[in-house]
Amino acid sequence: MVPLVLSTIHLEDARSRGDVLYLGEVTMQAFLKGTSVSTKPPLKDRVAATAGSSGENKKAKPVPWVEKYRPKCVDEVAFQEEVVAVLKKSLEGADLPNLLFYGPPGTGKTSTILAAARELFGPELFRLRVLELNASDERGIQVVREKVKNFAQLTVSGSRSDGKPCPPFKIVILDEADSMTSAAQAALRRTMEKESKTTRFCLICNYVSRIIEPLTSRCSKFRFKPLSDKIQQQRLLDIADKEHVKISNEGIAYLVKVSEGDLRKAITFLQSATRLTGGKEITEKVITDIAGVIPAETIDGLFAACQSGSFDKLEGVVKNLIDEGHAATQLVNQLHDVVVENDNLSDKQKSIITEKLAVSRHLFAHFSKMWNSKGNFTNL
Repeated sequence: MVPLVLSTIHLEDARSRGDVLYLGEVTMQAFLKGTSVSTKPPLKDRVAATAGSSGENKKAKPVPWVEKYRPKCVDEVAFQEEVVAVLKKSLEGADLPNLLFYGPPGTGKTSTILAAARELFGPELFRLRVLELNASDERGIQVVREKVKNFAQLTVSGSRSDGKPCPPFKIVILDEADSMTSAAQAALRRTMEKESKTTRFCLICNYVSRIIEPLTSRCSKFRFKPLSDKIQQQRLLDIADKEHVKISNEGIAYLVKVSEGDLRKAITFLQSATRLTGGKEITEKVITDIAGVIPAETIDGLFAACQSGSFDKLEGVVKNLIDEGHAATQLVNQLHDVVVENDNLSDKQKSIITEKLAVSRHLFAHFSKMWNSKGNFTNL
């Protein structure tokens, strides 16, 4: 029994001698307790092996490609040379004026200010120094007086861990500011003026005419140009190559055409088409179905029916359009393009037709606002 007792007493010494002695320790303990022998590896080795296998099996969370390929720095912003040049000069001095970005959707307005804020504050201070509000948030006069004003009044301190200069101010980003009420914009005017030492504002909108003059005069205005087809095609081809998407150059060109200069929409269509095809090549038909575009054959048939002068023929084409469920606004937009590009029409004919299409487009927008849930018009 002496060897057994000594082995029990010196278990810790045996544990440090390696796996062979450790196996002897386990055998000795099993013999003393009258149980079966277990040859499992040490607990810490089992935990490490489990962690390694779980790390290998863990998949990365799927992220929308619009967010995955959003520019991370100002230099990655495409086709906005003037804006990028001014922002880079401001970033060198770690200072920014109040900004007003306006232009068509999908041209990089929000991405640009977010990238600039990340370069100014770094990843550590970005969430503390930036307040972003968009159209999905309540942005009435009460929110401007409380949430925005309270954030603007906070003092900031701290420095970046990488040693780069950190500006002593915060940034408030008001996306789609043209949807704010005039009262809310007027309330924001005083806050911008009073908290200029600690806060910079960036207003983002599609229509600068909907921003009141006192706000525009306090901001540096930058117009974001619609992206050229070449720039969009380059970015989409780059994304398709990284995501291993099978699509031809003609398919990319058609994707750019149906997205109408909106790169965000084009990237979303590309991701949706990739999921729909399941790894097969993306064709123009797939893009047409996803984008909700009316097929060119249908538009040509409608245009031919209008030129024929036959009401019965035109009525049949319109009924088919209704049965297919195509959007009326999409029909007007595509008809407009067909009329403008048609060489058989004179300039006078084109102007008359496009004027009628513009009136129809306005009526669609006007009556859709008055259509209630019961299927009746209100305020007629």
